[in-house]
Amino acid sequence: MSDPFKQAVGIRKVLTADETAEGRLDAWLTAQVGEDFSRSRIKALIKDGQVSMRGEPVTDPQRKVRVGDSFEITLPEPEDPTPQGEDIPLDILHEDDDIIVISKPAGLVVHPSPGNWTGTLVNALIHHCGDTLSGIGGVRRPGIVHRLDKDTTGVMVVAKNDIAHRHLSLQFADHGRTMPLERAYQAIVWGRPRSLTGTVDAPLGRATGDRTRRAVKRPDSHDADEAITHYEVIERFHETPDATALASLVECRLETGRTHQIRVHMAHIGHPLLGDIVYGAGFKTKANLLPEEIRKVVNGFDRQALHAFMLQFEHPRTGELMHFEVSLPEDMVELVAALRS
Repeated sequence: MSDPFKQAVGIRKVLTADETAEGRLDAWLTAQVGEDFSRSRIKALIKDGQVSMRGEPVTDPQRKVRVGDSFEITLPEPEDPTPQGEDIPLDILHEDDDIIVISKPAGLVVHPSPGNWTGTLVNALIHHCGDTLSGIGGVRRPGIVHRLDKDTTGVMVVAKNDIAHRHLSLQFADHGRTMPLERAYQAIVWGRPRSLTGTVDAPLGRATGDRTRRAVKRPDSHDADEAITHYEVIERFHETPDATALASLVECRLETGRTHQIRVHMAHIGHPLLGDIVYGAGFKTKANLLPEEIRKVVNGFDRQALHAFMLQFEHPRTGELMHFEVSLPEDMVELVAALRS
């Protein structure tokens, strides 16, 4: 496999910090240069002398960025390695000549990207399907029409030919507004939403200074994308007479499909997902107040408690309504059992 950061002709960029700039140089530069370069790669470039200010190298990744600072960075030309097939087990729910439906486990990245060039769902699919995925949806994402976060479990559909890819892509772009696509998730969140059913209508965009995080944006923000989540509380754990609770099992249905949408929206209304160290880190201390047996399970749950339990769509060739549901994975079942105790 080729080196994705093989040095070819360097790309020189001049980046100037505006009034929103803050934080460390490596984090700020990573947010500016886009998704082809990870923070660790940018940090290495800084230490290697590839970043300068007024002609002098800046080699400290922790240097604070100030408004008006202007940096010149030399970026290697990135090369997209062609994914190779890998014998990674797949939990297949359905397969025919046009589609394959799987139940994705936690820890499996969907498609190759900086920092995850191997061991992905795409590598597993190439091994399983052979050459049939070639060219469908691009080199890095053959057959992929939607995705789940690395640590989110649940149902996914993959296209096996161009016709299926186009048809499924249209359904996901429509978000079920005029087509039969439906997606539903189960999440375990801290506390209990005041309303047992509700809608979070809050635009999302990239968080300032962090290319991987998402944040709620003002509707008139230049990078605000519409994001709507409908939720319903299914079960409350350790509910008290004042209508508060330790945690809740919530069903979420998406009207849009933004990155980290459920995680950001539930945190936005004050009820982040258990185990979510990105959007719910401030709630981790709540676990210290729990009885010991519950605390052990909660502290041992090392991912966001999110499961894509239902997916419905129209078969791209036959027009048949395809409906799939997958029960909570074992780790979330154990978490629910502990919270009920």
